[in-house]
Amino acid sequence: MTSVHDAGMAGVLGDVSWFRQEFYQCLTTRADALFELTDAALCAEGPVTSLVELSLAAEHRRGHGALYDGMNQGRIDINRFRTVVARQSIPRFDDGRIVLAIDVSNWLRPDAATCPDRLFCHTYGRGKGQAQMIPGWPYSVVAALEPGRTSWTAVLDVQRLRPADEDTTVAAAQLRKVVERIIAAGHWRDGDPEIWIVGDAGYDGPRLAFVLADLPVRVLVRVRSDRLLRFPVPERVSGQGGRPARHGAEFRFANPQTWPESAPTSTTQTSRYGTAVARCWDRLHPQLTHRGVWADHDGDLPIIEGTVIRLRVDHLPGDGQPQPLWLWFSGVGITAAEMDRVWQAFLRRFDLEHTFRFLKQTMGWTRPRVRTPQAADRWTWLLVAAYTQLRLVRGLVADVRRPWEQRARDPDRLTPARVRRGFRNIRPTMVLPAGAPKPSRPGPGRPQGSRNTRPAAVRPVGKITKTDIQVTTRKKQAG
Repeated sequence: MTSVHDAGMAGVLGDVSWFRQEFYQCLTTRADALFELTDAALCAEGPVTSLVELSLAAEHRRGHGALYDGMNQGRIDINRFRTVVARQSIPRFDDGRIVLAIDVSNWLRPDAATCPDRLFCHTYGRGKGQAQMIPGWPYSVVAALEPGRTSWTAVLDVQRLRPADEDTTVAAAQLRKVVERIIAAGHWRDGDPEIWIVGDAGYDGPRLAFVLADLPVRVLVRVRSDRLLRFPVPERVSGQGGRPARHGAEFRFANPQTWPESAPTSTTQTSRYGTAVARCWDRLHPQLTHRGVWADHDGDLPIIEGTVIRLRVDHLPGDGQPQPLWLWFSGVGITAAEMDRVWQAFLRRFDLEHTFRFLKQTMGWTRPRVRTPQAADRWTWLLVAAYTQLRLVRGLVADVRRPWEQRARDPDRLTPARVRRGFRNIRPTMVLPAGAPKPSRPGPGRPQGSRNTRPAAVRPVGKITKTDIQVTTRKKQAG
């Protein structure tokens, strides 16, 4: 008689095999080479250091020429694969809510002067004032977060930012498509809790809330400590003349005298930060102007109200000095209990940093020195497929640990790196749709002693923004 555990394992293997088959169908050109390259990245011993080393893995049955041919000439049906990824299981919080995190991770290419579409990427330094702007390809990543302390996220979408893109506009369009795919896959239905979108201080929370107002989402972003918001306009006194005001009293984050005392407060004891004290103020909005993303807005600018949360803790892990954390949430009228769920959901956003570190340090996301951004996109989506497979099989893989490593406290909660170690042991039980390689001979290549008569052009670095002439032309057309 088949046990429940065996039936569960068979069901998981069936889901992974279905995903692998669908992923193979999304590879429209050089499918066998790209699929085996993904398996080689999953089964390679140790971190991925270069693409050519993956051609020596047993799972990659083709030569290094086929590997680079697949990277440069292969094709992936990205839209179809996005739908396949969205149909997989998505983690939920304790109340059944889906929480999405959005952030940007950079593929730095400072010495690749011939690579197009590079932007100046902000990188943090270890010391104060050590941040630098280094040329590279920034990627916007959207992932579903899990409750509790974990190294896992569910990566749902990846998009490279181009020189002509406006960051907030691209983020809003990307989030809209992700939420629509989640709803189409049946993960959210009428009556379910609203989806929360969590972002760092680089995102314009009110703008995202305004653009995504027709979707069942709430936006939660961190804001700088030097911001100024406005309260609602008080009720107009009878007989008062003049134009009605649109903004009320000021709320300065750096000036406690502008904070009303009657604000909901909660105190929570945490294991890592000591006592966490949170306060919130309701119905605060920014005073918008016709600049930036609001330059093309017709008529009066909207009043986008939300809740401001101030979180203060006793200490941080290590020797860091705690500073108050300011958050802006697009919901209004929240209680103290709901406020605690909001800031605790924001703290889970940092799990996405674990995903970035695993993809870069273990899976070798930014290791290849590819020439074109299209090849970089191709390799990025291959790693999304690999990471999704690891997330699906993490409950089936045994803990393959090194002799000097400790045993996992919970075998069902292995890290992505440990799940990858055991992936090669269960790979033969899954579907292997890639066909066997055909014997061939390598091409002659460039004749010895000949020179390259078509050197690659040097590409500029930076964003493409509107010039003063374009702005003047727009104003004349509007007038």
